[in-house]
Amino acid sequence: MTDLNAVKAQARKDGFARRKLAFDAKMGGAASHLSALLAGYRGVPMSGYMPIRTEINPLSAMAEAAAYGPVGVPVIMAAGEPLKFSRWEPDGQMKDGPFGAQIPEVDDFFEPEIVIVPLVAFDKQGGRLGYGGGFYDRTLERLRAKRATLAIGFAFAGQEADQLPLAVTDQSLDMIVTETGIITPTKA
Repeated sequence: MTDLNAVKAQARKDGFARRKLAFDAKMGGAASHLSALLAGYRGVPMSGYMPIRTEINPLSAMAEAAAYGPVGVPVIMAAGEPLKFSRWEPDGQMKDGPFGAQIPEVDDFFEPEIVIVPLVAFDKQGGRLGYGGGFYDRTLERLRAKRATLAIGFAFAGQEADQLPLAVTDQSLDMIVTETGIITPTKA
């Protein structure tokens, strides 16, 4: 394991601990700021995610957005590959996907222009640590090579770190939304 990987592993462990504390606090209305932000992008194809473990829940904001345009959820196609996004409906039939996340029963793939990204930790510079598989980094890189793609990190405020250890392949966030507000990254 390289030094960066070791530092990332510790930062990820710390982030999981902070996320669990925030999750256990059971904050109501956690997606209200996300809903308000997405209201300015009505009709723009976007993707959210089906929350697992202690992730903050974006489903109410996704349901509101789905009334105006396509909303998808990520589908893992294979290890080392970018994600695909299948159209999601609030009352649509779902099935178990990899890592315990639900995915639509029937695939209806499209490319979002806005991606709501789950995370383990973030910093105010727009850095993000996920689970370590690189799925969102590969996906954002592919989408951004085709068109402007807005990456919105969604997390509890308690998941913030001072500065994360990042590699050149780590894709940055354009915004971070928490239960307390919206953060516009200060790029270093």
